[in-house]
Amino acid sequence: MPLSGDLLRLADAVLFPGFTGHTPPDWLRRRLGEGLAGVALFSRNIADPAQVARLTAALRAENPSVLVGIDEESGEVTRLEAATGSSRPGGYALGVVDDVALTEALARDLGGDLAAAGITLDFAPSADVNSNPDNPVIGLRAFGADPALVSRHTRAFVRGLQSAGVAACAKHFPGHGDTSVDSHHGVPVVAGDGMEAALLPFREAIKEGVRAVMTGHLLVPSYDAELPATLSPKVLTGLLREELGFEGMIITDGIEMAAVSGAYGIGGASARAIAAGADAICVGGERADEATAAGIRDAIATAVTQGLLPEERLADAARRVRELASWAASSGSQAFRDGSVGLAAARRAIRITRRSTAPVLPLTSAASVVELAPEMNLAIDRNTPWGVGQPLARLLPGTVVTRLAVGDSTGSALERLLGEAAARPLVIVVRDVHRHAWQEQALRHLLSARPDAVVVEMGLPERSDLGAVHIATYGSARVCGQAAAEVLTGRV
Repeated sequence: MPLSGDLLRLADAVLFPGFTGHTPPDWLRRRLGEGLAGVALFSRNIADPAQVARLTAALRAENPSVLVGIDEESGEVTRLEAATGSSRPGGYALGVVDDVALTEALARDLGGDLAAAGITLDFAPSADVNSNPDNPVIGLRAFGADPALVSRHTRAFVRGLQSAGVAACAKHFPGHGDTSVDSHHGVPVVAGDGMEAALLPFREAIKEGVRAVMTGHLLVPSYDAELPATLSPKVLTGLLREELGFEGMIITDGIEMAAVSGAYGIGGASARAIAAGADAICVGGERADEATAAGIRDAIATAVTQGLLPEERLADAARRVRELASWAASSGSQAFRDGSVGLAAARRAIRITRRSTAPVLPLTSAASVVELAPEMNLAIDRNTPWGVGQPLARLLPGTVVTRLAVGDSTGSALERLLGEAAARPLVIVVRDVHRHAWQEQALRHLLSARPDAVVVEMGLPERSDLGAVHIATYGSARVCGQAAAEVLTGRV
């Protein structure tokens, strides 16, 4: 039976698809004119702020109420600054500083940039409590491992962002911190004994008036032993709506992720998510074509005709999306933008452990820098620049930088680098060294020959007793690398 135009429009009213290119493709323009709720921008859509502003203006020309969402957490997960690296550190660095006024100011500054570019919904902050240091997908994106600390900085980030007229979106409900599986690839399972701690930041975000919550593709057996949170009425309706009292928009994490689409397909997972209590479907990180967006719309509409999804639930979801769009249209403000707050925060987050009585720092001559680069999860754009070598080379001309991936750090390669660095200071840069055996082995090899080397950890520093001096940045954003370079050269 053909699907009615009204039902298809209602299904479109809950979709946030991605697309390719720096301008809206024809199919997207057409769908926006027919009532598509919103879009999700990714780094592939971004060249510079002026181009993004033109892009969002073109979207609004087709649908003035369109919600424009983006993953702009600051730090490692950046879209606006994917080409350059973020000018602001991520959540963990802010948690280390633990100054809620700073977090609020940074989020307000970020909101000003987003608002100027025409973006109305930011899929941030991460309200996850990173209680598992081996977590492969959250880590530095969280404000920390303590629920009370995460809660106060989640509230501050929400306050700052929404004061600039950009809707905040706390994620990944009900908490992705205590997991060891990346939901891009599988289904993480959350232990029940840690759920109250995991829920605390979301409770606090709701008290702060957060406008949206993003679901996590997580199995929480203490609430639902069968369905991941995104597809679970017990989690989305029973817990988030009824117990926690959240009245804003619930949006899914990328619905194409294997944790939910693997069992039901992208369309089937989308329909089930709306039936469970979600109000909006985010898609496009990995599948950004017209066929995917059309397939989801048709699957949602078909689910209504087949009785899987009550039409009243779909209409309620569309209403909540409209309410958020109305808030975004009426809450815009000219936020004060302070280009220095990000670097100031990165500098304050630096932690230095000196293990040598020799005067290792400051470096005064050109150094050799070895950066050990792990493969990053899909939330982080793999082309985003990071490291200490480039900013250090600007301060110490002649500095040589070598980056090694997992297959490059052979014994012979490391010996060659040690030979080349024999007459130079050696700086070794790692990123979550505790999670990567090959980094540990390479670091041990280098330090056995050069105990005077400086180690810079740009991930989570499980150990600070490595190298003659150990510098922890708690982030790999551009400003974190700059702050480390300043410490290495005595500029701060």
